[in-house]
Amino acid sequence: MRKSLACALLALLALLGGTLLGGALLGGATAAPAVAPVEVVVQDDAGVLYQAQLLPALRSIDFYEPTEVAVYTYNGSASDNLNEKVLQYARSNHPEWISADGQKWADGLFIFALDPVGRHVGTYMGEDRKVSLAQREDIQNAGKDLFRDAQWTEGTIAGIRRGAELINQPWYRFWAFVGMLWASGGVVVAGALVWLIVRVRTKTKSRAELARGERSYANVSTDLQVTELNAATIPEGSRYGSIVLEKHRTFLNRYNAATELSNAVHDLTPAALGQRKNLKLVREFAAATTELDALDDVIADTNALLNHASGWATAWDRQVAPLRTDLDGIEDLLARDDAQGDSATAAALRAFRDATRRDLEQWAAELESGRISPESALDRLRDARTELSTLLKNHAETVIEGYARNEREARLMRKEMEGAPNRGGKGNPGQTYGPGILGTVYPSTYFFSVPVFNIGFSSAVSDISAARAGGGGSTTGYGSSGGSFSGSGSSSGF
Repeated sequence: MRKSLACALLALLALLGGTLLGGALLGGATAAPAVAPVEVVVQDDAGVLYQAQLLPALRSIDFYEPTEVAVYTYNGSASDNLNEKVLQYARSNHPEWISADGQKWADGLFIFALDPVGRHVGTYMGEDRKVSLAQREDIQNAGKDLFRDAQWTEGTIAGIRRGAELINQPWYRFWAFVGMLWASGGVVVAGALVWLIVRVRTKTKSRAELARGERSYANVSTDLQVTELNAATIPEGSRYGSIVLEKHRTFLNRYNAATELSNAVHDLTPAALGQRKNLKLVREFAAATTELDALDDVIADTNALLNHASGWATAWDRQVAPLRTDLDGIEDLLARDDAQGDSATAAALRAFRDATRRDLEQWAAELESGRISPESALDRLRDARTELSTLLKNHAETVIEGYARNEREARLMRKEMEGAPNRGGKGNPGQTYGPGILGTVYPSTYFFSVPVFNIGFSSAVSDISAARAGGGGSTTGYGSSGGSFSGSGSSSGF
């Protein structure tokens, strides 16, 4: 992709940039190669990255030269020097990231560091990959809007993608060069460059959304008859079954609408995929089919579980999975800085976790023996998730009281915590739970989960830290423990 784009840019410059300038470009520039990272290392000590999304995205980013990409996150504080923390971590855990003389970062290395609590982001490079301070700030700024919205995974991807665009960038790709063209009368050339880049990026996004939609549409189409058979045998007298059946009544109409969208997007030419209006259409197709794909799974699980049919145990495990994930995440939540892990509300969460783990085993055994009905088991699961929601909200108040210095800060943190269920953000851990039977029957904001708590907590602390610090310029030193280390790198606040 990067190589073909460079070639296209050169051709465009030759056509539009004037005889003398175009000739110079063609004589002096060769297309930059597209090189995937030679290695991607992720150390997510902060626990905020969704690696199922992060790793494939980073491995698909093209650099101009073979580059090792390292991502490091930790939960610090607003007063931390992120540069110093990254250097300390590298010396203790990855000495290969440091040059043989101990004074620089290793050649071929690009480190992207994030402190979601202290609200810092940093970039560090080997001497053969270093860029200017202004460009390091550019890389850091690429993810800051996403970081401010607690979209840690997407912000990290955006920052590293911008780094790939700037590290070892060929001379003819610099925007300063485009500015020179503009100043020398190349207005048409500069405008054409911008147009071409936007089209290529839009086409890439459209293809990704199209692939996502095609996968879901294929799944729904393959299971269509089975979905109808499952719906036909769901007990209408069940409280859960009746609501799932209500969702199913519009299933075929929505499938037909998705089919029309499928036909429309597949009629688009490759060039048309580069238009913004068509990206919107492709996204609509992907969203519609993904929702249907999730719903047909819920219909199948509802039928199997309520009828205690073949596969009921697997269906039950899927309903329990979100709660199990919450229980497993409680200790990590309480271990975070400023999470008030020694408080009474923290003790209540731990007690609930231990008791509920025992309950889940008992409920499964009672379902197996028929001592409780599937509907009763779902009621118990609902009650457990409701109780956990209450405990998490109680602990949120404890965290707010411990962190906020005044009522204004408390109101701001409370707003972020309460709003977290509505805006988890694509790629965040809070969005990995499928709807399930309970998620289909109850509104999406009915249950407050551990991932959602983490999203709200990180966002609240970030907002308060930014307000206290008044933003943040670049920091280039490595602190008192850095010694004579002078590797290329800096950090800034967001």
